[in-house]
Amino acid sequence: MTLNRRNFLKNLGITGSLLTVPSALLQAKPRIKRGNKDLSAITLKGKVHSGGKGIAGVAVTDGINIVQTDARGQYELASNATAEFVYISVPAGYAIPENKSIAAFYQPVARTGGVQQNDFELEQLETDDRKHNFVVWADTQMRSRKDVELLKSQSVPDLQALVQSYPKGALFHGIGCGDLVWDRFELFEGYRQAVEACGIPFYNVIGNHDMDIDARTDDHSANTFKQQFGPTYYSFNRGEIHYIVLDDVFFIGAAKKYIGYLTENQLQWLEQDLALVKPGSTIVLSLHIPTYTGAGRRNKGEDPIGGTVSNRKQLYKLLAPYKVHIMSGHTHFNDNWEEGNIMEHNHGTVCGAWWTGPICGDGTPGGYGVYEVDGTDIKWYYKSTGLPKEQQLRVYAKGRLQDAPDEISANVWNWDHQWKVEWYEDGVLKGPMERRVSLDPWAVELYAGPELPKKHKFVEPTLTDHMFFAKPSAAAKQITVKATDRFGNVYEDTLMI
Repeated sequence: MTLNRRNFLKNLGITGSLLTVPSALLQAKPRIKRGNKDLSAITLKGKVHSGGKGIAGVAVTDGINIVQTDARGQYELASNATAEFVYISVPAGYAIPENKSIAAFYQPVARTGGVQQNDFELEQLETDDRKHNFVVWADTQMRSRKDVELLKSQSVPDLQALVQSYPKGALFHGIGCGDLVWDRFELFEGYRQAVEACGIPFYNVIGNHDMDIDARTDDHSANTFKQQFGPTYYSFNRGEIHYIVLDDVFFIGAAKKYIGYLTENQLQWLEQDLALVKPGSTIVLSLHIPTYTGAGRRNKGEDPIGGTVSNRKQLYKLLAPYKVHIMSGHTHFNDNWEEGNIMEHNHGTVCGAWWTGPICGDGTPGGYGVYEVDGTDIKWYYKSTGLPKEQQLRVYAKGRLQDAPDEISANVWNWDHQWKVEWYEDGVLKGPMERRVSLDPWAVELYAGPELPKKHKFVEPTLTDHMFFAKPSAAAKQITVKATDRFGNVYEDTLMI
């Protein structure tokens, strides 16, 4: 072994990561180990096909490097025994492969060295997938069997009904946006059963409550999640949209301690993935911890280190050539921000206030995001569990919020800067309402104080940007609030005084 090769292996052992491996090492036949890390060469090869006919240009990866299938649908990828999976970026025009509704786009890599054959069979769609829909389930976060039953009895029927409300044959997929459970891994089975009952394929994201908190380092903190759902970062395609999932929960070696951070391995993989995507394309990128929110500004401080992605600007640089929608969860509030080519949708939770109340701490009802794709255009709305999709705001009586005793207030939970919120007094338009950083009145009543709520006393109301205020006259009898979203949809709620 030459000195350079010895130093190379030494560096791999120190960093715990594998980047591009020299060809001499990949061709080596003996088992190569550094400590307990096996670095033996593996050649991954196979075919991506539909009914035996090869599919060209499909991206295949081991999570380290990416190759594309040739004209016959065949691929060959020089890899290493540290690789855990070989997986594909499902191309547009094909059904999402699934196992009981869990996306099945990957195969485990056997730790035997040599040449390994892994074929992938896809089913060509009969429907044009340039028009499709997807939902984002953030923070199902179940801690008990009772929580699982609530997911099955409330959230599942709601999503089933939503899908059935669309034309027959409409394409749907789901994104489980992390914190699928709440540290209780035996409940993954309940999550899987709920997803299967929904009847649409789900891709899944790792959250901080889906990690092995007894792991020595971040490298092994996703072991259980991977056994259930496969790789923690990957991509797929549907119609003209390129979808990416990343793992931004970095475990720092102490129970329940983590930061929002993207590793160099992921960013190097992402560079390769994006190199196959035409600049100007629309990308939907999902991760658990939001890259950014308005929470720090609202609380007149900085976002906690576990609340946003510390190296997000490096991610934004890679995404600069594209039109990007980021899907995130984690915060248990609903927050939308937009700047330049990026818009982030930080979702309210499926579990509401950890299955202890019907709304999140910012007043957003428990629910999920719904996205309708037509070509490169995406429209969206928030679907509150158990409520019609037309219900997008809630109006509160004068004085319901103690800080505003003379004002009516309205929570427009999926608001962004392109919405318009107006109010009418006894049928007369009075103009736009005043938006202020505030608490939601109902959230205060349900969650404020050390004794509320009884199930999880740590839950507290949180400040939000989507509260609106107006001062009615003393003689007012009826107040109507109309909110118009960026797509021209008008929602309203009326309050009788």
